This record gives sequence, structure tokens and C-alpha cells, in this order.
Amino acid sequence: MQHHISQLNEAQQQPVLHKDGPMIIIAGAGSGKTRVLTIRIAYLMSLGVDAFNILALTFTNKAAREMKKRISDIVGSTEAKNLWMGTFHSVFARILRAEADKLGYPSNFTIYDTQDSVRLISAIIKEMQLDKDIYKPKQVFGRISSYKNSLITVKAYFNDPELQEADAMSKKPRIGEIYQNYVDRCFKAGAMDFDDLLLKTNELLNRFPDVLLKYQNRFKYILVDEYQDTNHSQYLIVRALSDRFQNICVVGDDAQSIYAFRGANINNILNFQKDYEGVKTYRLEQNYRSSKNIVEAANSIIDKNKVKLDKIVWTANDDGPPIKVHRSMTDGEEGRFVASTIFENKMQKQLMNNSFAILYRTNAQSRAMEDALRKRDIPYRIYGGLSFYQRKEIKDVLCYLRLVLNPKDEEALVRVINYPARAIGNTTIEKLTIAANHYKRSMFEVMQNIEKIDLKLNAGTKNKITDFVTMIRSFQVLNETHDAFFMADHVTKKTGLVQELKKDATPEGIARIENIEELLNGMKDFIEGQKEIDGARGSLAEFMEDVALATDLDNDPGDDDRVALMTIHLAKGLEFPYVFIVGMEEDLFPSAMSMSTRSELEEERRLFYVALTRAEHQAYLTYAQSRYRWGKLSDSEPSRFIDEIDGQYLEYLTPEESNYRYRPMIDIDIFGDVDKSKLRQAKPISSAPPKYITDNQPKPESPIRRLKPLSSPKSPSAAEMDLSVGNIVMHERFGKGEVVSLEGAGADKKAEIRFDVGGIKKLLLRFAKLDIIG
Repeated sequence: MQHHISQLNEAQQQPVLHKDGPMIIIAGAGSGKTRVLTIRIAYLMSLGVDAFNILALTFTNKAAREMKKRISDIVGSTEAKNLWMGTFHSVFARILRAEADKLGYPSNFTIYDTQDSVRLISAIIKEMQLDKDIYKPKQVFGRISSYKNSLITVKAYFNDPELQEADAMSKKPRIGEIYQNYVDRCFKAGAMDFDDLLLKTNELLNRFPDVLLKYQNRFKYILVDEYQDTNHSQYLIVRALSDRFQNICVVGDDAQSIYAFRGANINNILNFQKDYEGVKTYRLEQNYRSSKNIVEAANSIIDKNKVKLDKIVWTANDDGPPIKVHRSMTDGEEGRFVASTIFENKMQKQLMNNSFAILYRTNAQSRAMEDALRKRDIPYRIYGGLSFYQRKEIKDVLCYLRLVLNPKDEEALVRVINYPARAIGNTTIEKLTIAANHYKRSMFEVMQNIEKIDLKLNAGTKNKITDFVTMIRSFQVLNETHDAFFMADHVTKKTGLVQELKKDATPEGIARIENIEELLNGMKDFIEGQKEIDGARGSLAEFMEDVALATDLDNDPGDDDRVALMTIHLAKGLEFPYVFIVGMEEDLFPSAMSMSTRSELEEERRLFYVALTRAEHQAYLTYAQSRYRWGKLSDSEPSRFIDEIDGQYLEYLTPEESNYRYRPMIDIDIFGDVDKSKLRQAKPISSAPPKYITDNQPKPESPIRRLKPLSSPKSPSAAEMDLSVGNIVMHERFGKGEVVSLEGAGADKKAEIRFDVGGIKKLLLRFAKLDIIG
């Protein structure tokens, strides 16, 4: 153990060696906080603290897995298995499963994802005959979610006239009723949504003192990572659990608090010292990740925020290159600049694709980047797009599996009862829903008693419903003795799902079958992994729990050599040698929706700080003068954040324009008398290429504020190149291609080029923007 501690610097050793009492570690970006947390847990175990008495809460499952692996390497895998370690949601789901009966839930309750919740709310709005344009399901769900995270239950809502008035003012006076219906329907279906995992844990710990005491005694030592991103509900759970022994260690960086829109409360970290007595504060200020230029530039940014904890992040790393700022005419050109810069860096420095990340403020910005990367044949992966588990065919299989575990799950039942088609149509489903609400029973229970309830259904439909119930019951019997892989394989065949998909011979149809195959492969892997976990058997319940709590980043294939594309929010906790922060424009970043108050603007600035500190060696900031939004081309101006960086850390790749002047194409005499002497004094237009600003030249006064057309250095036209058949070329728009034939001469010379994307194109060489690359 001593060997591992000796590898830490003095500032890192102090919090590791602190055993009892409350403590806060304020950890700057790239300061090795994960390492400190890991070694602290291993050190506690070496002092004789039982692994069962340690609770570690992380931001992602991936972070928990990595920490567990590192601890296993130090103390051995047998002991590491006994740690309670995971995200807030996964740890509290585990507690709730054990104690579910106290709250009236089955232990195998379903966890609804956002899609399930929004669909249920949509159904409730329809049943209540409300206008979907006013009561937009996603917005209503967001409102309910924020209520739950602020511990505003249905009862609390109806006791708060101000909340009701606020909803009435926004023309949604019946939000409370929708909330009530949603909660009732979830309870009846034996389901909790993500926010319930926190809300119900709070309910459990506060309503049942014996349960609270049980978990206080179990979790004698509590460690919380990314404490700045906890919301009010999470904060209260941590306070309750740690109250008895007060051995709580929180780690975080107020400068990286970027989840206010999800209810994260920066005051949790700012006020930690007031919440506990005798708090020890430790600061990790040495950045091991980034070059000096990046660290200093990031400091100059975050320094503009007024609400912050005192710390000075520094690094002993090399200065590194300056941060490069590039301006493009359009978002398409911005994408081409990023792709060609990645291509050149890869070639010149023999780098892997996964050395690069492209970060953006909104998901919509990925399109231009994807187009440009595809043209250059650069493999990439988008994080945070449609997750694998959200694809229709996967969701269909998972809903059948959810029914096996919990037949009360109404969302799953409605989704698959008539897929593949069984002649149980919408009218029948509506009758079943009405009966279920009338009898206050689940839909499945109504279906089980279909002969006893008069729903005015014909005999054929009743038989179909009975067959469906029998099929699900038979799956439940098998599930008692078989693992997750067997169950999924059996269910996909018996329900006719695979046969249904095989009817579609299109590439999309084949891809859907491959996705189901991939799901089964994933289950095999999961079962293998479960063999390492004490008491686990690879059951369907274990797999479904894992899937319900998975995030998109957790499904990272890991060794895939691809450029990473993601929003800045998703990049938190990650690092890359080269980082492109694109779309650095006012109203995009900072976002137009986050500039009405100082606290919102400060959150955007923290987001930029997070983006910049992902870079180890080189950061690029790019922006476009015009960008398509909602199908319309609109002018943009550069982000204020570029101006806020101290100029000594920047290098502008955009040409200066001091020698540019428009040459009139019409006779100016038509506008009246003109003083010709003034015209003669104007500078003649230089034909020389424009100068480029480098880091050696002084930063001009706000060079990025001028929004004039870009002039570009003169390059030889393709007609002047020594082009021959067989050459491999790179075209600015069409990407990589091979010259198939040449014809004509001089100004009329043409080339037929077979591009990797887009097929054969005939180009007039005097206009073509080509580079010979082979």
C-alpha cells in the first residue's frame, strides 16, 4: 500500500491519509482525483475497514468500473467485489429492490427510461383530452422531473399555491392532475422512473427510521465523486446516510458544475463546509493532463466568474502549442477545416483516430462534422445520439423481457401486445385500458380474467388475448431456471419477432436483425462478466437492471479507433490529445437560451472551461461567419469566450484583411459627383497572399470581430497540376477519389474522378479544388 501512496504528490497524499471525519477535496481539472479516490478507498481497506462498510458514488457506471478495477489491482478482486460502488441511480436502485415492499412496490419493479415516461404522459394527456400543442409531453415530463428532483411530491404540489399559479400562468393549469395520474399509473404498473430512484430512496430513509439506521451502520465511510453535480434530492440522501458517523469525503470542482439544467445545485459544494462540523479542506491544484498554455488559458476564462471557490490550477507540463482559432465562411467549411486538420495531423504525426475529439454545444452541429469526416474517410463515433438500447427492434425485445419480470408493466405491454400483429387492435387496447383504470388493476390482470369481464369482445379476440397471457406465463416459468441469454433467444423466436424482421429484406431490415444478434452477443458477454460477481447468476433481472441504468458512454466499445464526436456535457471526465471545440459563436456558445441571468452565463462559461480542459496537447476553437439554422442561413458573430482568453495563449489561423478592398463593378459616377482625389489615396489591392497571424506577432485589436468575406491564399488550379490517370486526389467537397480519365487541354481540361463517396464525377479542372495525395 505504501508503494502506491508514495507515487502521489504531497497534496494528493494528505486526503488519502485522512481517515475519519468530514472532508472535501477541491480537485482542479486533470489533477488526478480518480487516482486519489481509488487509493483512499484501498488505504481505508488496508486499515481494516470492511469493504462492505464503504459506499462510493460516481457520476457514470464506467467511472465506477474503472475505479473498481484499479482497487482490485491493489487489494485483490475478492475484497473489491464487496464494495458498494456505482452511480447514485444504480446504488439506490439496489437498495430499493431490497426494501421495495415497504413502499408497496414489487422487488422486480421496472425502471422506465425517458422514452417510456414521455409515452405514458402522452397517453395520459390524450385520455384527459388536453391539447398536445399546449401540454407538450416532453415539456410536461421535464416539469414533473424537476418537481421530483426538488422533492415536490404530488401532495406537496397541491399544497403550494405558488407552483399551481405558475403553471396556470403558463397556460397549463392541469399539470398537477397529469402529475397525479402519471404517479398513479407508474405505481399500478410496478414501475419507477429515473427520478423516482432518488425520490423513493428519500421517502424510504425518512419514513422508516429503522431502514435509515440499517444503511447508516452499513455505510460507515461514504465517498462522493463529482459532488458539484448533485441535485437537491441526491444531496439529502447523502446527508441522511452520512449523519451518524460523518465519515464523508466529497470530491469536486465548482468550475466544472455544468448540470444546472438537470437540477444540479452548485451550492451543495459551495456550502459543504457549513453542512458539517470540523470539515477538512484539501486542494488538488496541479494539472497532470494539459499543457501550460491550455491550463493558463482555462484559468483566464474561469477567472471571469464571480461565484467560485478559491484555487489556483497550475501545471509542470511543457508550454505546448498555442490554442488555435479558426474562422470559416460557413458551417460546411468549418467541418472541412476540422476534417482536413485531423487528416494532416494523423499523416504528419502518425496519430490514431482516437487521439481526436470534436466537441459541440448542441447535437445538431454534428451533421456538418460527420459529412466532412466521411468525405475524408475518417472513422468516427457519435456519443449521445440514439443509444443502442433505444432502437425500435431492441426496445421491442426488451419490452417482452420486461413483461416476463413484471407483467404489470403497462408501457411494455401496450408496445408489444400486437407486435408482431396478433389481431389485438387499438380498440381492444383502449377497452383493456379503460377496464384496468375502472377496476384499479393492471392491464395484464384484466387480460387474465378476460372471460369474467364483459368488454364486448368477440371470441376470436378473447382467444388471442388468452394466448398472449399463456405465452408470457410460460416465459415466466422458464425464467426461474434459465439465464438472460437463453430467455432472450427463446423470446425472440417464440414471439415471432425475428421471423417478422426477416420479411424485410432491405438493408435496414437486415441491420435490425443484426442489432438483435448484437443484443444477444451483449448478453453472452454480460453473463461471462457476472461470473466474477459474488452471488450473481447472469439472470434476466440482473441484465435488465444493467440495461436500465446504462448511459451512452457506458456502452463505449473502448478500443475502437475512431474520432469522438459529442456534446461538451458528455465529454466531462474524458481527455484527448487533440480537441476541436466547434461552433464558437454568440447565441450558440454561449447558448441564446442561457444568457438571461448572470448564473446562466457563468454556467456556460464553466461549460467552456470543461471543454478546453479536455485537451492534453492541442486545442482548436473554430467558428463560422454564417450557419444554417432551421433551414435558413443566418450570420453569426464570434463567441465572447474567445475574447475572454488572454491573447498570449492564442494563435489565429484566419488571414488578416487589412489589404482587402472591394473593386466596384459599376461606374460610380451614376451616384452623383464623386471626389476622385479620395479614391486615388486608397491603397491599391495587393495580389500577394494575405498575411497569417502567428503566435510571434502581437494580437491585433479584436481581430475576430470583423465580419468581412474571407480571402484565401492563391493556390495553383488543378489544370496547372501534373495530374495523371491513377492519381489519388482529395477534393474539398467530395473527399477522396481516384482519377479515372483525362480529356481536353488548357482551360478546357477535364477529369473523371471516382470518389469513395458519391461515385464518378466529371470536373472542369480550372475550377476544381484538388490536392494530389497519391
